[in-house]
Amino acid sequence: MLSRSQRVYPGPWEARGMPRRGKLLFLFCPLENTCNRKRLDLVFIIDSSRSVRPYDFEKVKEFILTILQFLDISPDATRVGLIQYGSTVKHEFSLKTFRRKQEIERAVRRMMHLATGTMTGLAIQYAVNIAFSESEGARPLSQNVPRIIMIVTDGRPQDPVAEIAAKARNSGILIFAIGVGRVDMNTLKSIGSEPHEEHVFLVANFSQIETLTSAFQTKLFPHMCSIVEHRCDHFCINTPGSYECRCKQGYILNADQKTCSTQDLCAVEKHACEQICVNTPGSYVCQCYEGYELDANGKNCIGEYEFSCFPVVDYCAVDNQGCQHECVNTEDSYYCRCYPGFILNPDKRTCRILSKVSFYQSWGGYKAEEN
Repeated sequence: MLSRSQRVYPGPWEARGMPRRGKLLFLFCPLENTCNRKRLDLVFIIDSSRSVRPYDFEKVKEFILTILQFLDISPDATRVGLIQYGSTVKHEFSLKTFRRKQEIERAVRRMMHLATGTMTGLAIQYAVNIAFSESEGARPLSQNVPRIIMIVTDGRPQDPVAEIAAKARNSGILIFAIGVGRVDMNTLKSIGSEPHEEHVFLVANFSQIETLTSAFQTKLFPHMCSIVEHRCDHFCINTPGSYECRCKQGYILNADQKTCSTQDLCAVEKHACEQICVNTPGSYVCQCYEGYELDANGKNCIGEYEFSCFPVVDYCAVDNQGCQHECVNTEDSYYCRCYPGFILNPDKRTCRILSKVSFYQSWGGYKAEEN
């Protein structure tokens, strides 16, 4: 049994230069010894496929921002990289790109949804070959810095993933696999490290993903916060020989340095709501004035047809009339419309993505033109 003068820290691999496969080890260290507790090379891999709705994509970004709150980010401590993938892989930033947490937070907020396929295996292979290379900022294996992947996905991969994930784990990378919605659990287990109960997670929807943050804090940094009665309202953060309390995204720490209060996000940040911004616990939602309805992007408002003089007939009620994206009623018929960033194909039902798009706000939403 551990005495109160001991605590658990991530330690070196079993053999210098020979990483233990798929496991993160822990050492017992005195409280005054900082050990290697904050040295991590962490890469997020985010599913950005078309099945992830824009609102849900924002939830994933909030989850990443919350995880960042309890990481000690600097070149000598935790380095963070981020990959998002659809039909292809997009390396948002590498382990060497940013030196400060605020820079990473800005990059996460600016991240744009890809809305394409689900090439999970390709993304993991990219992480192994590129993201965790020394040229991209990963520290040499001889330094015994744990390498961790945290992957979030909501669908079945469209490419082989089990063998690629196994090679990643065998190279010494610890993989946390997070599934959202109707994800096949066997697929998640083929990705995540063992034991699966510690590294594989499944939540019903993206709104529930935030419930995992405390679990990851415990798994990555089981130190002072684990052995003292900290009474932090939201998060307890380990510091050398002590701890501090922090709040979830959208909350501020009160004067007692332990409890948290809701922050007025509509007032303090650029929310991008076109008409009305409404605060919710830890976040906000956009709403529209009477006579408008919220667009699919969750930000803009479009006019409802109650403004027109003709009787409203919902021609789009029957299977969306085969429109790939949106079906829009007119006085005596309907037409198909694409989401921003897409243009209607000649069949007037399906949509294709534009490589370069200019948008013009109009009464009915957006019009896209190829440049």
